[in-house]
Amino acid sequence: MQARKHIARRFTALLVYGRPPLVFAGMLCAFGVMWSRQPGLYIAGLIFLFIAMSFDLIDGWFTDRYPLHPTLTNLVDRIMDKVVYSIIFPLVAVGMMWRLVFVTGDHTRAEILHAILVLLLCIAVLVRDNLAQFIRTHVLQQGVETETRELIRLRTVAAAPIGLLLYMHAFYLPEAPASPFYTFISRMANPPLRAFFLVEIVFLIIIFSSLAALFRKYGTLCLDEVCHEDDLLRRRILAFFPNALTVLNAMMGLLALFFAAQGRLREAYLFLMGAAIFDKLDGALARRLGLTTPGVAAGPDAKPGVSVGGILDDLADGVSFCLVPALIFYLTMAKAPFPEIKNLPLGLVALAYFLLGVGRLIYFTRDRTPIPGFFKGLPTPAAALLVTAPLLLFSRTDEAAVHLVAFWGWFSFGLMIVAALAMNLYPVHYLHFGRYVDRHPWVGRLNLAILLGSMFTPYFGYVALFYGVLYFLSPLITRRIEPPAIADGKG
Repeated sequence: MQARKHIARRFTALLVYGRPPLVFAGMLCAFGVMWSRQPGLYIAGLIFLFIAMSFDLIDGWFTDRYPLHPTLTNLVDRIMDKVVYSIIFPLVAVGMMWRLVFVTGDHTRAEILHAILVLLLCIAVLVRDNLAQFIRTHVLQQGVETETRELIRLRTVAAAPIGLLLYMHAFYLPEAPASPFYTFISRMANPPLRAFFLVEIVFLIIIFSSLAALFRKYGTLCLDEVCHEDDLLRRRILAFFPNALTVLNAMMGLLALFFAAQGRLREAYLFLMGAAIFDKLDGALARRLGLTTPGVAAGPDAKPGVSVGGILDDLADGVSFCLVPALIFYLTMAKAPFPEIKNLPLGLVALAYFLLGVGRLIYFTRDRTPIPGFFKGLPTPAAALLVTAPLLLFSRTDEAAVHLVAFWGWFSFGLMIVAALAMNLYPVHYLHFGRYVDRHPWVGRLNLAILLGSMFTPYFGYVALFYGVLYFLSPLITRRIEPPAIADGKG
């Protein structure tokens, strides 16, 4: 029995200490691939990284049952993770640039954007890892024991497989001799770029969510140490997080415009959805952190004034939900195959939508009598998603179907005018859908499942338009709900 435990502990030590040599060998194989383009080195590197990933996935199970030394094992595990991911992710970023220059040749804009996204992803992984280590070290100095498994769950579940997938794609050699094994690898290494974008965006969301969870659990201890009793300094530090989400909102809007200019309306719509999500999160986070009310230093009778965060939020909303939808509408409709649609006052309608959207934002900011749980007029994120949805159907309709193309063109033109006016119909009250989802999580999960399920089908445009029209007509039902019930969480 003792001999069996001794063997198991030796195997556990191999799992814990064996990953860095394997990843280092994979790095040398990648260097050999870039220098000599030998398929054997590429396959060897994949094997080394696959074994290292397997070790990373199962070492926790063995260390729990056959511990070497509790304190030493936790320390070594974190050090090994740092060494491994400090090697693999910069290597993948270099490999993507090498692939663009020496393998792809005539690369497209989408491939360049993917390489840039991989670089940002690698930076985000390393920044997250170092921030997590900083928080853990600071909390330990306060005499609070952290949950080590919580800090490494991200890497164990997502980082290692994604690192292997990106390595497989970055160093793939298309000129290798055909074989059943290499054919299987080529299918894994060259999926559609859309699949890579989806996986990488989801991984970025996991990274930011992990950081948010860390700050939520241990951020108060760090702030107490840094700020002492300085409430103004505390609020300035806390304001960074909702402001960062606001900047991401604007970036999502600009990315939507970039993809729309390339004729990729589906990806543009997804980025607009991301902008709407970040717009919802920054406001919720600001309220959760108490940044929407005056601080202690301002006194109990102080009223909320103009803040940098509020101005930044208005600018981001103006870009993502006013300017970007107007430009997407104009760029898409200007490519219409019918002169009667091209000759419509597209620029005038786009400009009117932008100006009326900005007017709606100004009214929302200066309104001193808000209704709890409701918007006065159609909110700009909902309007942006509503007017962009029929453009998905307009851009994907076969030109041979003349009547359908003309119908969706006229429908998009008319909906643009209706949505611009609806944003400024302030007597019409729209339910705050974000807060409603917070109180009824199953509603958000169900709708998210429906949207994700239709995302890769030909019916995504119809589903998006259905949701937009449903919310546009929702005051016919929600007007019966009393605002106090919403404010109290009963609606």
